[in-house]
Amino acid sequence: MKINKESNIYTVVYAAVLVVVVGFALALVYQALRPAQLENIANDTKKQILAAALIYPTADDPVGELYDSHIKQSYCVDSKGNIIDGAVALDIDMAAEVKKPATERVLPVFVCSTDKGEKYIVPVAGAGLWGPIWGYIAMDSNGKDIYGAYFSHQGETPGLGAEIERPAFSSQFEGKSIFGSNGEFESVLVVKKGQEPAGRAYVNAVSGGTITSQGVQKMLFSSLEPYTAFFKNLGKESNKE
Repeated sequence: MKINKESNIYTVVYAAVLVVVVGFALALVYQALRPAQLENIANDTKKQILAAALIYPTADDPVGELYDSHIKQSYCVDSKGNIIDGAVALDIDMAAEVKKPATERVLPVFVCSTDKGEKYIVPVAGAGLWGPIWGYIAMDSNGKDIYGAYFSHQGETPGLGAEIERPAFSSQFEGKSIFGSNGEFESVLVVKKGQEPAGRAYVNAVSGGTITSQGVQKMLFSSLEPYTAFFKNLGKESNKE
């Protein structure tokens, strides 16, 4: 039977077959590349966690191996500081957790071995001017002082809000206490130069990035406050040593 290649039926069938073939080919490519994509995503997360503890991989240091050599333990806790059985720290979506009431959150903890002792790294997530912002905070074993910080963003303005990802901003958090003199959780303020508060831990906001800086401040408070019981337990254990 002779096929009329100029008929509407032929055009529709040809297009349908082409879509199926191309779709099948794309599915195969996706499945083939998916493991590498997942590994890259995991390595990027691990790199961010290490950066909070001031550990930076070089070209000769595979991220996965460096992570395994420093992160000795990871687990999740609840707002009372109790470990949650079965929860995997790397699998927790902090952006989703911060939308829940504090008492319902699953809170990841990464225990990092450094040349200055063990540090406890926790994720933070919030909103900037144009989109999500996130990061990791490494706490000293006393559960009170920040050892290091890492921040990143999605879509903040280059030269303005995007400056939160630069060491010039994140390094200001080193040594800051998240608890006040009365022992209560206070977090760290992010303020403009000339507006520094007395008696409170603070860092200077990024120039020209007021809303993003305010987002970092809110992110820190909302993300770290549920860890209060856990941090206080660290302090108690530290005092026993």
